[in-house]
Amino acid sequence: MASGSDRNPIIIGGLPSQVPDFDPEETQEWLDSLDAAVDERGRERARYLMLRLIERAREKRVAVPEMRSTDYVNTIATKDEPFFPGDEEIERKVLNATRWNAAVMVSRAQRPGIGVGGHIATFASSASLYDVGFNHFFRGKDDGLGGDQIFFQGHASPGIYARAFLLDRLSEAQLDGFRQEKSKAPNGLSSYPHPRLMPDFWEFPTVSMGLGPLGAIYQARMNRYMEARGIADTSGSHVWAYLGDGEMDEPESLGQLSIAAREGLDNLTFVVNCNLQRLDGPVRGNGKIIQELESQFRGAGWNVIKLVWDRTWDPLLAQDRTGILVNKLNTTPDGQFQTYATETGAYIREHFFGGDPRLREMVKDMSDEQILHLGRGGHDHRKVYAAYAAAKAHKGQPTVILAQTVKGWTLGPNFEGRNATHQMKKLTADDLKRFRDRLHLPIADKELEDGNPPYYHPGRDSAEIQYMHDRRKGLGGYVPTRVVRAKPLPLPGAKTYATAKKGSGQQSIATTMAFVRILKDLMRDKEIGKRFVLIAPDEYRTFGMDAFFPSAKIYNPLGQQYESVDRDLLLTYKESPTGQMLHDGISEAGCTASLVAAGSAYATHGEPLIPVYVFYSMFGFQRTGDQFWQMADQLARGFVLGATAGRTTLTGEGLQHADGHSQLLASTNPACVAYDPAFGYEIAHIVEDGLRRMYGGTPEENEDVFYYLTVYNEPIQHPAEPADVDVEGILKGVYRFRAGDKGTIPAQIMASGVAVPWAVEAQRILADEWDVKADVWSATSWNELRREAVDVERYNLLHPEEEQRVPYVTRKLSGAQGPFVAVSDWMRSVPDQIARWVPGAYQSLGADGFGFADTRGAARRFFHIDAQSVVLAVLTELAKEGKIDRSALKTAMDRYELLDVAAAHPGAEGGDA
Repeated sequence: MASGSDRNPIIIGGLPSQVPDFDPEETQEWLDSLDAAVDERGRERARYLMLRLIERAREKRVAVPEMRSTDYVNTIATKDEPFFPGDEEIERKVLNATRWNAAVMVSRAQRPGIGVGGHIATFASSASLYDVGFNHFFRGKDDGLGGDQIFFQGHASPGIYARAFLLDRLSEAQLDGFRQEKSKAPNGLSSYPHPRLMPDFWEFPTVSMGLGPLGAIYQARMNRYMEARGIADTSGSHVWAYLGDGEMDEPESLGQLSIAAREGLDNLTFVVNCNLQRLDGPVRGNGKIIQELESQFRGAGWNVIKLVWDRTWDPLLAQDRTGILVNKLNTTPDGQFQTYATETGAYIREHFFGGDPRLREMVKDMSDEQILHLGRGGHDHRKVYAAYAAAKAHKGQPTVILAQTVKGWTLGPNFEGRNATHQMKKLTADDLKRFRDRLHLPIADKELEDGNPPYYHPGRDSAEIQYMHDRRKGLGGYVPTRVVRAKPLPLPGAKTYATAKKGSGQQSIATTMAFVRILKDLMRDKEIGKRFVLIAPDEYRTFGMDAFFPSAKIYNPLGQQYESVDRDLLLTYKESPTGQMLHDGISEAGCTASLVAAGSAYATHGEPLIPVYVFYSMFGFQRTGDQFWQMADQLARGFVLGATAGRTTLTGEGLQHADGHSQLLASTNPACVAYDPAFGYEIAHIVEDGLRRMYGGTPEENEDVFYYLTVYNEPIQHPAEPADVDVEGILKGVYRFRAGDKGTIPAQIMASGVAVPWAVEAQRILADEWDVKADVWSATSWNELRREAVDVERYNLLHPEEEQRVPYVTRKLSGAQGPFVAVSDWMRSVPDQIARWVPGAYQSLGADGFGFADTRGAARRFFHIDAQSVVLAVLTELAKEGKIDRSALKTAMDRYELLDVAAAHPGAEGGDA
């Protein structure tokens, strides 16, 4: 990592406004020199001199204003390009074969009877950008380390498959299984980079656009974090993110650029494929997206390399002594450049060069064909190599390479630069012939006219294929490749969880604090303690985790270069280059990206990390739910804590903080194991089981899931674990917490999380006042109960001749008598998930609708989920069954004043943690 002295600060510098001029005569001499340059040599020459002075000033580390954009030419001058070490002729042949197979694979997938589509134009534009990386830069994992991490652009996946085919990593049958993952199993290929679908191939899911750049930034940061803490040697790993210029419109693409610059992540390179097109048309038809992105990245503190033109422009630019050509390039909008990509050389001569006699003079000796082939820099191997080499050599800043290309490049006039090219999936016979000729491939016309076009392979012993293998061998193995080398973690014993299982005694604590106490004991474990990665979005204090500051410390690669204002306190705010806590500021998206990077470290670097991400539950699955799908797809593991959960527990915050639905959203993610525990001992068993399932076994035994626990900020007394505690019930989702001991009329109350104490209070009222003997069940996971029941029904459907299975929830509740009433601080849809499998009449109560600020008691009375409302619900169900008189219902309504929100007891106060 670059030292502090090597780093370029984010605040580059500016003109002094209050500094007096100590030598006016010298100042005037400089100004006179500039005036003379303008008068004698012209503005363009003066501008050039100024730019060179600014460049030299930066070299001397003089603070001068940063230029937000530069001319529309390559950043790296031709004279500064390094020697290209490859065999360009062989690499061209390799790339031509790759281009062909990528396009043919998609075209064959569009054959009659299949029609699953695909995208070919994106890879066609970015093929050279990838090829140079594969041949010269991307490091593999054969040395036992993590190699490079490459975030491939999702729509370019056909090209990555096509290259793997040439290397015998994929078969022709697999290429024909593109987008047919089940019907062509085991030869199916996923549409995009999906590690869950192809766990030995892809590493990072990227096609939910915007999440690739966000994930790449935090992956580079995680690499530095692991190195700093001595967990893994990531010094040789470089993170490459391949992105589209249209993709940069996504807020996630640019939203976290500053952290990469702030932490000097020179192990990170963005390659933006600027083909000037979105999915439907130009990215900036009236503007210039490369110039815009350059300004944004420079402003964020990144090193910017523009790769705009290929080598055919070099002679023209070399003779541009007046700057007229550069000015024309600067002022031509992207929409016009897109048009030039589809027109003839004669059109370009007339409309680009024809407006000025000096421009016409430049190209007078060039044929229309030569003008037509004035190309974009992203298609030139030598220019791409120079940009990549400069990015790898740059220290102190992350780098972005803005590479201009043509969408659909080489695919022919029906594809190249067309607005509709992204949706075009099928090549006609004429398209194929033109494409073949462009690529100089030995494929006969007949093969292109009869049925599906063939794949092309030059032969396993050909010079091209041997070259490819040699290059990958020299770079440490094949990419992309996902390898799981992590060994089982030795997990702590029961003693670690003993405190939580004793309960809280006379002390009232929130379930958030109960979890934090368990976490504290886990982090003391000598075997796995250092592997916990704490993550929170500027809310550690809210969740009672400030106690970790002095011991675990907050990760900051620069350490703490100031005296903390609370340095004299026991719980002082402490930053450290080896800190364990990730404090990502007010950015749930950033925190979730850290979670994903840490949760997949077991595969990326062969070293398991155990991320614990704690956040306001309202801002998890609702705000960053797409990233939780990314987490599932990336097979990441860890613990996600939805703190301050529930619709009515966060009394003063109001609507936007009142979560009554995240459990329902979590149920939609197949990799998410979601619990809503009520007490510390339940949390202890859930965490212990989660560690076992995710980290305790061999790579084959560990499960690719993550745990979501909703915990609350309401202080309650936690009972000690019962001697006969039903651990299986806790883990599967429901167990009998307290049997009724008074009354003669049976009933059942099911509750989860913070609602369990309400159910216990309702149990007491029913027994004392209504002769009802109700059992209370703690439903630790409505979601897991439903998931298991669905699996059972699926099994029964497909095995009609075998003994039919019974869902766990049905078996568990089968001996319980009376109607069932479910209550929680969630919307009714959460407990309603199990309704069809409950063996008896079932009614649920929930906090449906918007939250609001009030006392807990008033809110629960409003939603009719408090203890007295539970009593009414039980009585209502008993009346339906004829076990009590219906007049009791009106009596209960009046006795408990259930229609008067103000009549409710305000409930417990406090409990921010």
